[in-house]
Amino acid sequence: MNGQEIEAKFFVKNLDGIEQRLLELKARLIQPRIHEINLRFDDANNDLRSSFRVLRLRQDDKARMTFKGPSEEEAGGILSRREIEFVVEDFEKAKELLEALGYRVVVFYEKFRATYDLDGAHIMLDELPFGQFVEIEGEDAKMIRGIADLLGLDWDMMVKAGYHALFDRVSGKFNLDPSQLSFSALKNANITAEDLGIQPAD
Repeated sequence: MNGQEIEAKFFVKNLDGIEQRLLELKARLIQPRIHEINLRFDDANNDLRSSFRVLRLRQDDKARMTFKGPSEEEAGGILSRREIEFVVEDFEKAKELLEALGYRVVVFYEKFRATYDLDGAHIMLDELPFGQFVEIEGEDAKMIRGIADLLGLDWDMMVKAGYHALFDRVSGKFNLDPSQLSFSALKNANITAEDLGIQPAD
């Protein structure tokens, strides 16, 4: 939903159960489960992070460059932020360009994601190295909450932190490199919801 990202995120114990519910609701699969590689960039002073902005290069079925502005909390507790995203022809060349402009990779992170459409909302089923999450993007809080209710998700358990912020909560405790949010880096880390400071919504 290019232009403005309006979303709610939930930590779940049973992602398969959420997907089964989507199928029962006749949701349309618009992106089958795919492995994502993400590079987050910043300058030498970390100006982007300090101003709550994101510059990201992603590889999934295509290479995509994304800018996100600071998040603002809307009515209903959902988060909204400006988003500019477009497809680039070559992932490595795009990385070279950003580095030539003075940016450097500050975080590598990966996940598996499947995306469904239900009544105009996008539902992303995310598997990260530290847990499973559901993201719902829609036009407004009413639409997003309606989808969350259909999926049996507890609205009060919405996760307000981004994936990087969640990782920051545990990287020190588990002696992990905060720039490497990968399945291989976390394979021996038994990270719990309590460690992350969140609770399951399902």
